[in-house]
Amino acid sequence: MNIKIPLGWLQLVQQKLRFVIAVAGIGFIVLLMFIQLGFQDALYSSATALHQRLHGDLFLVSSQYKSLTAIQSFSRTRLYQTLGFDGVDSVSSIYLQFAKLKNPVSGEKYSIYVIGFDPGKSVLDIPEVQQNLDKLKIPDVMLFDRDARAEFGPIAELFNQGNIKEPIEIFPFDAVKGYRVRVGGLFSLGPSFGVDGNLIVSDSTFLRINPNSRPVEKIDMGVIKLKDGADIKQVLANLKANLPNDVNIFTRQEFVAFEREYWSVRTPIGFILNLMLIMASVVGVVIVYQILYSNIATQFIAYATLKAIGYANGYLLNVVFQQAIILALLGYIPGFIVSIGLYDFAMRATKLPIMMTSNNALLVLVSTVLICITSGALAINKLRSADPADSF
Repeated sequence: MNIKIPLGWLQLVQQKLRFVIAVAGIGFIVLLMFIQLGFQDALYSSATALHQRLHGDLFLVSSQYKSLTAIQSFSRTRLYQTLGFDGVDSVSSIYLQFAKLKNPVSGEKYSIYVIGFDPGKSVLDIPEVQQNLDKLKIPDVMLFDRDARAEFGPIAELFNQGNIKEPIEIFPFDAVKGYRVRVGGLFSLGPSFGVDGNLIVSDSTFLRINPNSRPVEKIDMGVIKLKDGADIKQVLANLKANLPNDVNIFTRQEFVAFEREYWSVRTPIGFILNLMLIMASVVGVVIVYQILYSNIATQFIAYATLKAIGYANGYLLNVVFQQAIILALLGYIPGFIVSIGLYDFAMRATKLPIMMTSNNALLVLVSTVLICITSGALAINKLRSADPADSF
């Protein structure tokens, strides 16, 4: 059986060192795209982690709401008004604010996100929170996020070992004196680009932590549960049509999309990640173009010879595209492997959900092939000009 080896492959491996360098260059571009996509996905998934775990159907926020890290309070009356609409079953209030948690070992204070709600109602769809609702009913008890960053100290480890005997102090941002709370349990939510860690308390404990931060009737988010069989679109339309314009109402999908848009469009980090992804693609086109153009220049006489013995331009162009696809596939493999290792390292270092997904793996593969094909299309201009008469 005769095996036909593509001419493009034979030309690429003729100069092995250049071939290895070319594959490494494309692999680096693949790595850059994976890193950008990994951090971008981590940005969006961490920013919307709380949204995804809210136990409700519709969500009420102030019309001035920008994101969870830039919240605006609104009157609790607006939330209670929704109970008068058909299809609404129950409502729950959520309080949100940043405070400073004192590291029980070093004594240093670090910013943490505090979530408060009535523990008599199920607001968060997190199993560990559901299991510890009775503990939250006890005054001055908190649940600590075990996935919080390391600066808060070994609170989770000490709790698991039963070695937290003293309450931990929480300091409102504008206060010198802290409020003492005890750790009643742990849960997993994780940090984001705007939050280093989270803790959960009851609404009464939340208001005692910083009694001067806001009027009692001001809340930060309302969770609305609908009756079984209620048409969510119809209820949403009724609420939007009849509630004053000082609040916004979202479905979960709309709420998540709103938060994603904020981080993607309105913040520097979202703009930078999008820009770097575009730049990586442009740099990839330039690098692969230089590789293919140099290879064509080196093999120019060979191409002219093929034209002299009757091969058409189409055949020669096919050889260049063969090289482009071969480089794309071979460069993708090491870039993919190294990316998995870097994802794992970055996730452990930052506590962000930086993970390889099948969508990103396919997206980068397709993008790499398109980059290489685009570069090949640009590089073949020199090949079209190959004239046998000029070469002999």
